[in-house]
Amino acid sequence: MTGSDPAHHPVGAATAAAGYKKLKEDFVSNLTGGSPTEINYVTAVAPVAILLWSVLQSRQSLFKADNPFALLVDYLLNVAPILVSVTLYAATPLLLNALLLAPAVLVYALPRNVGAPRKKPVVPTKDANPRRAAPALPPKPFLTHYRGGMLVITAIAILAVDFRLFPRRFAKVETWGTSLMDLGVGSFVFSAGVIAARPVLRERATGRSASLATRLRASLRHSLPLLALGLARLLSVKGLDYAEHVSEYGVHWNFFFTLGLLPPFTAAFQSALEIVPSYAALSVLLGVAYQVLLESTSLKAYVLTAPRTDLLSANREGVFSFFGYLAIFLAGQDTGMYILPRHINPRSGADPATQRTTLLMTMAVWSGIWTALYFLTTSYTYGSGLAVSRRLANLPYVFWVAAFNSAQILAYCLVETLFFPAVHRATDARAEKDAYTAATSRVLHAYNRNGLALFLLANLLTGLVNLTVPTLDVGPVATMAILVAYSGTLTAVALGLDAYDISLKL
Repeated sequence: MTGSDPAHHPVGAATAAAGYKKLKEDFVSNLTGGSPTEINYVTAVAPVAILLWSVLQSRQSLFKADNPFALLVDYLLNVAPILVSVTLYAATPLLLNALLLAPAVLVYALPRNVGAPRKKPVVPTKDANPRRAAPALPPKPFLTHYRGGMLVITAIAILAVDFRLFPRRFAKVETWGTSLMDLGVGSFVFSAGVIAARPVLRERATGRSASLATRLRASLRHSLPLLALGLARLLSVKGLDYAEHVSEYGVHWNFFFTLGLLPPFTAAFQSALEIVPSYAALSVLLGVAYQVLLESTSLKAYVLTAPRTDLLSANREGVFSFFGYLAIFLAGQDTGMYILPRHINPRSGADPATQRTTLLMTMAVWSGIWTALYFLTTSYTYGSGLAVSRRLANLPYVFWVAAFNSAQILAYCLVETLFFPAVHRATDARAEKDAYTAATSRVLHAYNRNGLALFLLANLLTGLVNLTVPTLDVGPVATMAILVAYSGTLTAVALGLDAYDISLKL
């Protein structure tokens, strides 16, 4: 048996597999993150790319023709820049932003082209009365772009993190610090909170208040599929002996469980609005109460250092960080309460320009409030200030996520307001739908329409790549080829579902 390769022996192969799994786990463990300023530069690529898209659409009508070329350019503008911002341009995000801004300035200086063919509506209309009044909760391009861009960067990061080309400072930190992926997890929850304001606003519009039991039943319809996905992910990870970072959420907990438990807890908290003035106030109160418990009891030490001896201690990170994520969800829901309605302030009258100005000012004020609270907790509280911890989902983390997302939504809204004023000036449903179609990236619309389903597909594809490719041994060229194929596949699926008018509700 001399000269035989031990890797081909069952014992040798199992040992090699275990060793590689340990390398993968070490690759994403004990990281300290990077600076929030750099994260802002990297993520600014998304709204800057939308600015370039908006200039091309408003000045040259490039995306009014619904053809493969327009969709390819849409992908190259709204997906590819995000991909290269976390890989090839990770060290020079400002240069990438400049490379996107330069053609925007050039195209804006060119004469306007108004002769391009009209694009077909993104969503087929079935309205027999096209001149009916516009809905109270209209579709808004800036919100579609915000949610679509967030889904794109989340999907890219969950696979890119397994390759060496993705900087370690962008991966999730072990305990203390800030990173791009830490921000992505919180942003996903914040975004879900924004959309969760819709049923509340509809309920208020009818003047009738649903009972707690009714709200809980409705919330369970949203929760059960997510909890089922969480269970399926748990069984598949354990069954395939997939590399996992236990200190992220715990031994059995995963992000789908966090998402699945948010709706019923939020439904229960809605009753507190009879006492507390807003969801933002609820968010702050919950975050402060959780932080006080962390600082004044042994809870922080328990979450970070306790031995995993029972079900609770085995999943302590996921269980207790849930309170921070609930605070983030409530902050997002408060944001949705004022950005989703047609009229942010009925007392300001129905003048569209006034309403849009009021919306922008409100968004700017709330961005400033969340930012001030973030700096307050990290600079002055408890003497030397608190450190951000995604693992704990502590108060600074809550404020950081709320501040970032509020500012991102404001940036997207500013771009829409500057280049597509017809969106907020439309007076009937058909005109509003046409204005939305003209002002909305088809790619980001498709991502937003089936966001959770695409997030699930991204997780499945990430698992498939990791089970078939030794990602730690892949060079830069092959890494980019895999990531381009992966992002292209996700985008093609998103566009295909949208083309066939399919919305998968999980």
